[in-house]
Amino acid sequence: MGLFSRDPKKKVKQAYEKKLLEAREAQRSGNIQHYADLMEEAETLRKQLEL
Repeated sequence: MGLFSRDPKKKVKQAYEKKLLEAREAQRSGNIQHYADLMEEAETLRKQLEL
């Protein structure tokens, strides 16, 4: 592992957290269908983190 190499899971974790925030905002605005779609995408990212 080099000095400047990046952790690939860090990028996925950031994307996961961003999807959760987007989903929360969609839910608060009353757009439940969009919320469900975002949560499905977030779940896919979470599964990638577990591997």
